[in-house]
Amino acid sequence: MQLIKTDINIDFIGKRKLAVVFSAILILIGLVSLVLKGGPNYGIDFAGGTLVQLKFTESTKAADIKGALKDLKMGTVTVQQFGDEPNEFLVRTPTETEIEGLGQQILETLENHYGSGKVEMRRAEMVGPQVGKDLRQKGLLAICYAMIGILIYVTWRFEFRFAVGAIVALIHDVLVTLGVFSLFGREIDLPVIAAFLAIIGYSLNDTIIVYDRIRENMGKYHKETFPFIINRSINETLSRTLMTSFTTLVVVLALFIFGGGVINNFAFALLVGILIGTYSSIFVASPLLIFWEEYSQKKGKAAGGKPATKST
Repeated sequence: MQLIKTDINIDFIGKRKLAVVFSAILILIGLVSLVLKGGPNYGIDFAGGTLVQLKFTESTKAADIKGALKDLKMGTVTVQQFGDEPNEFLVRTPTETEIEGLGQQILETLENHYGSGKVEMRRAEMVGPQVGKDLRQKGLLAICYAMIGILIYVTWRFEFRFAVGAIVALIHDVLVTLGVFSLFGREIDLPVIAAFLAIIGYSLNDTIIVYDRIRENMGKYHKETFPFIINRSINETLSRTLMTSFTTLVVVLALFIFGGGVINNFAFALLVGILIGTYSSIFVASPLLIFWEEYSQKKGKAAGGKPATKST
């Protein structure tokens, strides 16, 4: 099934400089947000502390819950609405008291404030600071190892310049997704790290499809310019790229809307990642090959040699 004919000729490469500016703005906005907020908003998996999920039978506000828990002296308490339920909240505290005792204290205190039977404790979790730090480091290492593995694989299958283009596009996708999380104040926990790894895999798959067509067309259109070959390759794979992204988005959107609060951040990360990954496979990964080619030619001329020729 083809939504777009393979002989379509959209000038994606002609917009590559505009795409660079757009990507730079997206990343800059995200980085500024991270700096202003003092870094990513780590969940309990990484930050450590205690989390209690509560459901109220009557309408209430986060400020009222926080005020009711003031006498427990648990340190900096964070209360936020959870999922789509209007009366469901998460209470987060740095206190590392024995989990059952702390959960019971919170429940009793809130029942005294709201009335018996008006509050239900749905879950309680506790993670020590050392465990949280260890998980944070391992999550970051998992992403780094994935990048290194991809660099080696793409270099082996294609060329080093293709590998660099793929890695830069993947870093672009992760930075943009991280920035969006910061802008929306969403937490980064273990499921979100899993989503980042899934984004890397999905975006790489799209990029490899385009790269494979570029390599094929380098032999087919060997008399044409390199920008023409890349633009031709992107257009020929455009139907497949958009169809795959659309069908995947439908599933992820269903998870985001109907999956509930537990996987909401995971689905949100995938949602952003698939959109930005589709964009980067067209406007980042492939155009980077042209920038590499132009740089190599300028370097060759500056060294007094012949301009670099494209490989076949």
